[in-house]
Amino acid sequence: MLQLILGGARSGKSALAERLAAQSALDVIYIATSQPLDGEMNQRVALHRQRRPEQWGLIEEPIELARVLREQSQVDRCVLVDCLTLWLTNLLMLEDTERLAAEREALLNCLADLPGEIIFVSNETGLGVVPLGELTRRYVDEAGWLHQALTERCQRVVLTVAGLPLTLKGSAL
Repeated sequence: MLQLILGGARSGKSALAERLAAQSALDVIYIATSQPLDGEMNQRVALHRQRRPEQWGLIEEPIELARVLREQSQVDRCVLVDCLTLWLTNLLMLEDTERLAAEREALLNCLADLPGEIIFVSNETGLGVVPLGELTRRYVDEAGWLHQALTERCQRVVLTVAGLPLTLKGSAL
């Protein structure tokens, strides 16, 4: 099953995804896409590490998400990806302007063939003020297009607000 958990910053989306992964009773692999480049981001990463069970596997991959999903997905495994918008940011910051399209296409194309359970976490950024600047507007656009493409492929899509999940597609939680 493919699931997408959306929400704003500090909405509870990661905690919900972690709870669903734990409830799956499957072996869990956590794919972290962040690149902690400053003290504040290091604190966020530390918070996530503290919450995760020790027996969960961890793979840190900021760019080649489709490759890692193909390598790690198994029938008896739950793979939790946190988070797609950080992955998108990493790709947007690359000098290779074609890499984003290639990695996005690779991700979307591999989803139908992945065994096991996959849970994606992503920030919903399209609900706020239109950002100033070309890069930030492109980020919001790319995130929106990615989310729309993923929701077509996912069996469940959940929006999390203030720690409360609202199922948008699929079976309710």
